[in-house]
Amino acid sequence: MNTIKLTTLGGVRENGKNMYIAEINDSIFVLDAGLKYPENEQLGVDVVIPNMDYLFENSDRIAGVFLTHGHADAIGALPYLLAEAKVPVFGSELTIELAKLFVKGNDSVKKFDDFHVIDENTEIDFGGTIVSFFRTTHSIPESLGVVLKTSEGNIVYTGDFKFDQTASESYATDFGRLAEIGREGVLALLSDSANADSNIQVASENEVGVEITQTISDWDGRIIVAAVASNLSRIQQVFDAAAETGRRVVLTGFDIENIVRTAIRLKKLSLASENLLIKPKDMSRFEDHELIILETGRMGEPINGLRKMSIGRHRYVEIKEGDLVYIVTTPSIAKEAVMARVENMVYQAGGVVKPITHSLRVSGHGNARDLQLMINFLQPQYLFPIQGEYRELDAHAKAAMAVGMLPERIFIPKKGTTMSYEHGDFVPSGAVTAGDVLIDGNAIGDVGNVVLRDRKVLSEDGIFIVAITVNRREKKIIAKARVHTRGFVYLKKSRDILRESTELVNQTVEDYLQGEEFDWAELKGKVRDNLAKFLFDQTKRRPAILPVVMEAK
Repeated sequence: MNTIKLTTLGGVRENGKNMYIAEINDSIFVLDAGLKYPENEQLGVDVVIPNMDYLFENSDRIAGVFLTHGHADAIGALPYLLAEAKVPVFGSELTIELAKLFVKGNDSVKKFDDFHVIDENTEIDFGGTIVSFFRTTHSIPESLGVVLKTSEGNIVYTGDFKFDQTASESYATDFGRLAEIGREGVLALLSDSANADSNIQVASENEVGVEITQTISDWDGRIIVAAVASNLSRIQQVFDAAAETGRRVVLTGFDIENIVRTAIRLKKLSLASENLLIKPKDMSRFEDHELIILETGRMGEPINGLRKMSIGRHRYVEIKEGDLVYIVTTPSIAKEAVMARVENMVYQAGGVVKPITHSLRVSGHGNARDLQLMINFLQPQYLFPIQGEYRELDAHAKAAMAVGMLPERIFIPKKGTTMSYEHGDFVPSGAVTAGDVLIDGNAIGDVGNVVLRDRKVLSEDGIFIVAITVNRREKKIIAKARVHTRGFVYLKKSRDILRESTELVNQTVEDYLQGEEFDWAELKGKVRDNLAKFLFDQTKRRPAILPVVMEAK
C-alpha cells in the first residue's frame, strides 16, 4: 500500500502561481512551478512565486518537476526552485525550450541542464510510481496532463485545459487516452477551475481565427495587437491574418522575439512567407495599412506596453490618429482597472480600442460543462478543484456534484494544507509553509508587508524629511530644523505648515535636550510622533516621516 499525500503550494484561491506536490512513499513529485503577476497594491513588485521552503528542505526526496505547458503560470518559478534544488525537469519539447528561456535569464541557474523531453507516449518508473502523460487543449501547443500511477489508483493533474473539437493536431485533446485513464481507476483528480463559474460556451479557436482575420481586414490604418507572448495559438492567428490581408508583423519586445523564434524553430509556429516578420527599425518603409504591431510587453503582459505607447514613451511605437489597438487577450480581474485606464489613454492619443471579448467569449480554460466532461471521462473517487479564485473552486465543486460526485469527496484546498490518504479516505494531516514570495528586481523575498505598507504610504501621502544638527554634550541645537517633502503638499501653498513644522521640531529637540538621559532612537521617535500628530491635525494626511538628527563635534 502506497503512502500518499497531496499539498498545494500555490494556484488555489488565486489565479496563477501553480505548484502542487504529490508525495508517494518517500518520493516528491512537483507538478508545475509557476508565478503570477502582482496585484495592484503590490507596488514595485515584478512577480510573485510560491514559498518553496518545504521543497528546499526535502530536495533529496524530489523525483522531478513535471511541467504541463509553457506559460509563466506553470514554468515561471522554475529558476527559483532550481537555484536551491537541482532536480530533474520533465516537459514536452516546446515546454522545455520555453522553460530554458526562463532558466537562462537567471544567473544563478543559467548553466542548469537536467531537462528531459517527454510526450504523451512517455512512461517513467520512479521506484514503483509510474508517471505518464496525456494531451490536452490549451492556448499553447503540446500541453499535457500528468498521471501518477499508484497501487491505490491514479492521481491525475490536468494542468490548464479546455475542450475544442476544432483544435489542430498539436493542440488536440486525446479523448481515447482520457477514457483509458478513467478505466484504470482514478483516485484523485486535481483539475483546472479558472473558468468554472461560467456555463457560456467558449469560442473555438477556429471561430477566434475568423474573428481576428475579419477585424484586421476591416481596418484601413495601422493595427496594434496586444497579446500574451506565450499564447502561441493567438500569435499564429495573427500571423495567418497578416498573411491573408497583405500586412507585415512587427515584434516589439525581447520576450516575444525569443518565444516566436523558438516556436518557429520547433515548427510550432508557421509563417506564410519569410518576410512576414520585420524589425521595428524597418516600419518606416511601409504604409500604415501594411503593418501589424504585435505588442506583448515585458514578461508577456501587454498592458504596460500600451500605456507607454499612448504617452509616447515606448521604445518603438507612439499611438496616433487612425490606429486600432486590438486586444486579443483577456485581462485578469486584478488588471481590469488598469486596463480601463489604459483604454482611456489610447483614445486620448487618437487611437481606437477593440477587445476581442466584445465579440467572443475567449479563454484557454474550460467552462463548467468542460469540467463535468473531464469528470465523466475520468470518474475520480476524489476531486481537488485547483487553479482559480475561491468562487471558481466552489463553482467547480458544485458542477462536480451536479454529475453525481458526493460533497464529502470534494476538497477545496488551502495553500500549504496537506491531505493524506488514510484508511480509504483523504484527511487533513497538517500543513507546510506556504504563501507568497515577492520578487523585486534581483531581490527574492526581502519585500514583505512592512515594505509594501511603506510604499503604499509613500504613493498616497508622500514623504516628509526633517534634518537637524545638535551638540549632545552642550545640549543645544547647532543648526535648526530644515524640512524637505515629496508628494505631501504643494510647497508654495503650504509655507505656514512647513514653518510651523520646523518650529515644532526645534521645540521638541530643545525640550528633549534638557533631560538627563539621551538616546538617539528615543529623540527621533519623539520628533516623529509630535510631527505626525501635527501634520495629521493640519492636513488629515499621514506621510512617511523621516527624522535625521545629526551630531556636531
